[in-house]
Amino acid sequence: MYDPTVARLTYRGLLGRRRALILCVLPVLLIVISAAVRGFAGADDQVASDLLGGFALATMVPIIGVIAGTGAIGPEIDDGSVVYLLAKPLKRPTIIFTKLIVAIAVTMAFSAVPTFIAGMILNGNGQQVAVAYTVAALVASIAYAALFLLLGTVTRHAVVFGLVYALVWEALFGSLVSGARTLSVQQWALAVGHKVTGGDLVTSDVGLTTATVLLVAVTVLATWYAGQRLRSLTLAGEE
Repeated sequence: MYDPTVARLTYRGLLGRRRALILCVLPVLLIVISAAVRGFAGADDQVASDLLGGFALATMVPIIGVIAGTGAIGPEIDDGSVVYLLAKPLKRPTIIFTKLIVAIAVTMAFSAVPTFIAGMILNGNGQQVAVAYTVAALVASIAYAALFLLLGTVTRHAVVFGLVYALVWEALFGSLVSGARTLSVQQWALAVGHKVTGGDLVTSDVGLTTATVLLVAVTVLATWYAGQRLRSLTLAGEE
């Protein structure tokens, strides 16, 4: 299910100089803001939770997920180079699964690691805040990568739709409409983070069991359907 050659090519495409610089912008900004907040306000658990929840998990993780998930396959479909990949004796699910693993790894590296560093800067992991949001970022990275990889196979405007979901649905509607939070990857990840802290600093509108089921279901279904879309693309090209 995992092909090293496909993985290497995907890493090369995702971590090229231009895209790598884009991926670094938000993590660097988070760390700089965290250092400034710690310098001016000192260690404060609530401030740390607010910053990690409001900026890291709500903004940085989904945007990086959009870049990594759509970038893992979208550009190849747009420029037609995916035809050469599909011509290889590789199963379509293997291609999708390999690209998903790469997208997850890149999303985790550029979101979960900076989240942990920022948390340690802000309050030294007081009340397990840094670890809780890091775990939430890791969990969210998996679901976001699968969702946005699927978008990359469905539409040429995957980045636009991904940003609309991340910034409009989750950030805007999620903060205004309570029902929308149930269908939010962010809230599912927060439910897992809440389990780590066991306190009130990290909270979610979704229960842990429901969140776990939805995270697994979305990841599996998105990955499966992306494989089906890739099969359809192959058939269309052959016809």
